[in-house]
Amino acid sequence: MADGALGKEYDDGEIICRQGERGECMYVVQSGHARVLREGASGETPIGELAAGDIFGEMAIFDKQPRSATIRAQGAARVLTLDRRAFLRRVHEDPSLAFEILKKMSQRIRTLDDEVLRLRHLSQ
Repeated sequence: MADGALGKEYDDGEIICRQGERGECMYVVQSGHARVLREGASGETPIGELAAGDIFGEMAIFDKQPRSATIRAQGAARVLTLDRRAFLRRVHEDPSLAFEILKKMSQRIRTLDDEVLRLRHLSQ
């Protein structure tokens, strides 16, 4: 991992954050891609992909719970980290940032709702 003036550069396969770790910050993918993985008894299961402009880890800003997934760089990726204080400062400067994050979280909930419905139909 190489530190830059803004964000950190992660190498292919490098873990950005790990499921179960205490979360105290959120992340913004500045360039490259990352894979979202859930760890279980049978190993890692991919559950999503992230690209430039995507955010992740934002739940930790709000609920201070352990990370719900592992994020691994897919190829080289530059990722910006924002801790709670920096996030709140940015929201104070630009309240539309909070709206954008709520919008992203809402989109994720809709996607998850659709997936639950799809899985229920498959099991019937």
